[in-house]
Amino acid sequence: MLLRRNPLNMFGYIMQTIDSHKFAKCFVKVLSCLFLIILWTVFFLSLPAPHAYAFKAKVLPSKIYPGDAFMVRVSGLKKTAEPSALFNDRPLHFSSCGKGCFMGLGVTDLSTKPGAYRMRLKVGKRKATLRMRVLKDEFETISLTLPEEKVSPNTENIARIKKEADLLNSIWRIDSERLWEGSFLLPLENPLSTPFGTKRIINIETVSIHRGLDMKGEEGEGIKASNTGRVVLAEELFFGGNTVILDHGQGIFTIYMHMSGFKVGPGDLVSKNDIIGFVGSTGRSTGPHLHFGVKITGINTNPVSLTGLKL
Repeated sequence: MLLRRNPLNMFGYIMQTIDSHKFAKCFVKVLSCLFLIILWTVFFLSLPAPHAYAFKAKVLPSKIYPGDAFMVRVSGLKKTAEPSALFNDRPLHFSSCGKGCFMGLGVTDLSTKPGAYRMRLKVGKRKATLRMRVLKDEFETISLTLPEEKVSPNTENIARIKKEADLLNSIWRIDSERLWEGSFLLPLENPLSTPFGTKRIINIETVSIHRGLDMKGEEGEGIKASNTGRVVLAEELFFGGNTVILDHGQGIFTIYMHMSGFKVGPGDLVSKNDIIGFVGSTGRSTGPHLHFGVKITGINTNPVSLTGLKL
C-alpha cells in the first residue's frame, strides 16, 4: 500500500533542497572571491613599494691598495635621505655631489690585508652590500743616516714627544663640518722623493714606516693648501719641525712638515692653493723637502690616492 505525502510537506522539502543548492553555490563563490583577494594581495605586496626606487652605488677607484683612500658614490636617489656606511668599523662621511647623488670617503689602513671585503650601505630603510678588493702592494726599503739625538731622544725629549703625540691625537678626534671643495691637490708641483709606506732603516738599527709623502723642494719655496680648510696647528714639533695641520672637515686632515716658516696661524681659514708656509729642513730631516701627510678618520692615508680621486 503506497503512502501519500502531504503536498505541503513535499513543497517544503523541494524548497529546502533548492535553498541548499543556492547556499552551496554562494559559499563556493565566496571562497573563490576570498582566494582571488588573497592572490592579488600577495601579488601587490611582492611589488616594490612606491618609495623603493632603484639606486646605484659604486666603489671607486677599481684598484685599491693598503693605505689608500676610496670613494663610494650613490646616485639615482629620489629622496634626500643621506646614505651611511661602515668600513672596518669606521664610518664614511657622505655629502651631496648633485641632485640625487651622495659621495662618501673611506680609507684602508696600511695594515689592511689584501683580499675581498664587504661594506654595508644603508639608505633610509633600504640596505645594500658593496664589494671591494684590496690588492697587494710592495713597499720599498731605504736606509737613512740622521743625527743620533733625533733617533734616540733623551729623557727630556721623550717627554716632549709624548706631549706632542697627545696633542696630535686630540686633533684627529675633531669632528667638524665639511669645508673641502672638489678634489684635493698636491701642495708642490715637484717630484716625489720618498713614497708613502716606505720602510726606512735609520742609522742601521731603527725601523720606521713612512706614513706620508716626501716631496722635493727648494728652501723657501711656497707650499700650497691641498684644499679649503681651517688651521688647527701651526707650531714647531720634535720630529716634524715647523708643522701646519689643516682641518678640512668630515675627519679629513692634511699635514705639512719641516717648513722653514709659516704664513698662517691657528684658526685661519684658508682656500685651496693658498700659500701656508715655505719649504725647509726643520725637525728630523736630512735636507730641504716637504713631508705631506693625510689623515682620514684617524688613519694615515696615502696622499697620492686622495689627490687621485675626482671629487
